[in-house]
Amino acid sequence: MSTARVQPTVTAACVLSSTIKHHFGLTSLRLPTNHSAAFRRQRIKRNLTVSMSAASVSDPLEICVKASLTVPDKLGDCPFCQRVLLTLEEKNLPYDMKFVDLGNKPEWFLKLNPDGKVPLIKFEENWVSDSDVITQALEQKFPDPPLAIPSEKASVGSKIFSTFIGFLKSKDPVDGTGQALLDELSAFNDHIKENGPFINGEKVSAADLALGPKLYHLEIALGHYKNWSVPESLPYVKSYMKEIFSRDSFVNTRALPEDVIAGWRPKVMG
Repeated sequence: MSTARVQPTVTAACVLSSTIKHHFGLTSLRLPTNHSAAFRRQRIKRNLTVSMSAASVSDPLEICVKASLTVPDKLGDCPFCQRVLLTLEEKNLPYDMKFVDLGNKPEWFLKLNPDGKVPLIKFEENWVSDSDVITQALEQKFPDPPLAIPSEKASVGSKIFSTFIGFLKSKDPVDGTGQALLDELSAFNDHIKENGPFINGEKVSAADLALGPKLYHLEIALGHYKNWSVPESLPYVKSYMKEIFSRDSFVNTRALPEDVIAGWRPKVMG
């Protein structure tokens, strides 16, 4: 188990929304201290440059994420885990990953979250799941730098992932799933052309951090299983993907391509 202790100087606001706490009603459970294969930790060290008005944080945020299917002690291929990790990275927050084998979920993890889903993060003494709820809580708790996006832009590109899955799983070349994906990508291409380089303009936002991991899966899975790639007729989609994938936050949190391929295999072959 590799660790790197962090002593951050400052972070942002101090108390998690009581609404979120009430919604989950989660209680604190201590994680085991053994070094078993099901419980591996990796502490990420970052230099923090956050607003001086923020309160001090003594420990990294603990987060349970999917473990790699192909390499021990590595992050797995869950795009929703990466979304949360991207948010932590972009906000310069230290975090402590616990790798969870989703094919053999350990008892300690199921005690924390009986649903058995990741990502799962600890805010104070409460464990919170669901990437939507987690990222909203992080924005409220640590507002600098801001990643919120206007409501009218929040759904931009939101149908790309579902149409990608439909096309990936399809065995019928003329069932329209490929065209449905192209239609969504074309609409996104037009949006970035008029509003880019990111969904909300010049600065990266929460919407980009949600979509980026899904486009990464799209590129790898469709390239491998369908020999398909984003066409040259969509240059703004291609430039957007290049921009997102090259960010330090993305490089630090991306899954191995072989994990993405392995992760989608059951859906393609099933």
